[in-house]
Amino acid sequence: MQDHLPQYQLYTSEKDANQIINRDIERFWENMAFGTVRTRDKKTLRWCKCIDANHSKSLLIINGRVESIEKYRELFFELFNQGYDIYSYDHRGQGLSSRLTSDPQMGYVDWFNDYTDDLHCIIQHFNFNEHSDVAILAHSMGGAIALRYLQSYPSIFKALILTSPMLGFTMPWYLRPVAMFYAQIRSGLSSIPKYVKGYGPYTNTPFNSNPLSHSQTRYQCYRRLYLKKPELQLGGPSYRWVWQSLMAVKQCYLMTRQIDLPVLVMQAGNDLIVDNSAQDRFFSKLKRTNPKARLTVIKEAYHELFFESDKYRDQALAKTLDFLQQHMK
Repeated sequence: MQDHLPQYQLYTSEKDANQIINRDIERFWENMAFGTVRTRDKKTLRWCKCIDANHSKSLLIINGRVESIEKYRELFFELFNQGYDIYSYDHRGQGLSSRLTSDPQMGYVDWFNDYTDDLHCIIQHFNFNEHSDVAILAHSMGGAIALRYLQSYPSIFKALILTSPMLGFTMPWYLRPVAMFYAQIRSGLSSIPKYVKGYGPYTNTPFNSNPLSHSQTRYQCYRRLYLKKPELQLGGPSYRWVWQSLMAVKQCYLMTRQIDLPVLVMQAGNDLIVDNSAQDRFFSKLKRTNPKARLTVIKEAYHELFFESDKYRDQALAKTLDFLQQHMK
């Protein structure tokens, strides 16, 4: 497949991003295979893959909250051209997978374990047991899902890379002791899911006030995509999503001993979305039982490391590829 595409040795740049996205990545995207799979509770998960007979290594990319397969086109393109088959999917409740509430814009999940069960469904669907070299690259919420999966199922993966993993949220110090209990109480007050106070449906946040990326080019590309395809949009979280997520990150911390494969935790130095101190505590505990764990910090970067300015993104890509090369054939 794809032998007509140029084999890029360098990463795309902000200067060329729009041209490459509108030309080469569009051609690449036309060759992407898409499909759906039904979960145990009859939800539909949308997946994608791009494979080449000449590739011997595979990456399962697990995105974060509010994201979708489409948002990752540039990253898929680059990693494919570095010799990796690409697999990914939309989480339940977002992207083009089944939405879960009467308000399709609400971030919601019944139980966080639904995410890990979905991941197991995807892994079975792609039959990764027959792949000799597969690694996981997981971002933000995807990182928590990957960790809970690996703490619950035998691992068939050669390595795990976590970028800006969701192991705690940025919040005032006085809320930390009560946040999980408060979210649980609020989620139980009504049979109809409610947005967390201060949040609502999708909003097109201006670049100058965004906490995700320093790259105006990549940020606006993402926003244009979600305006062009409003069915991809997702708004703020519900109280139940917050409660379930805080429960899950607590379990991630308590069960670090279950994670024994090589792990790279990649931290965004100026992350305003997730709590870097929680990542530090997790890594410190993980390192006690897993000598193959590594932590690296991309100084001053915002949360979205693979959608950042070149000065930060290139570092993240280089560290990702170096780590994969160390632990895959």
